[in-house]
Amino acid sequence: MSRQPEIVKIVVTGPENAGKTTLIQSVDQIDALTSRIPNTDIGRLVVDNDLLLYIISPPNTRSYDFIWEQPRGTLGLVVIVDSTDPNSFRETRNIIETFRAYAPFPFVVAANKQDHHDAWDPAAMRIILRLPRKVPLVPCIATQPMSVRKVLISLLYTVLDEEEAYY
Repeated sequence: MSRQPEIVKIVVTGPENAGKTTLIQSVDQIDALTSRIPNTDIGRLVVDNDLLLYIISPPNTRSYDFIWEQPRGTLGLVVIVDSTDPNSFRETRNIIETFRAYAPFPFVVAANKQDHHDAWDPAAMRIILRLPRKVPLVPCIATQPMSVRKVLISLLYTVLDEEEAYY
């Protein structure tokens, strides 16, 4: 009798055009799932026999505020930012502050598009985003599955670290 894997949800959010859909599609192991909520991306990644990740990106619209306030069953959060677009950094900061206030989950920041010549250095982005050292800021290229896996692994370690600190 085989054991069912633990199913966990990771929420991916960020400013428009940061790479949310690309990040999910890069590691998704099933054809695109459809959602009852318009403009919501859902991907699935089997980590091993014991762990199944659902990666969900809710729409960036105020009419879906309930998603921001109560992402039930969420393990953690990936905030993705376009590191070539400094105009999106303020919105990224606001997203981080909103989740910290309403849904204080472990999170990492994925500095996407690090393969572009005009990408900001992650260390400079950390300062601009006002991220504490304990929050991982992971360089990312959302079109590359291995890069996305590094982001997800970083989040899983962050979750484990927070659990250890709690106990």
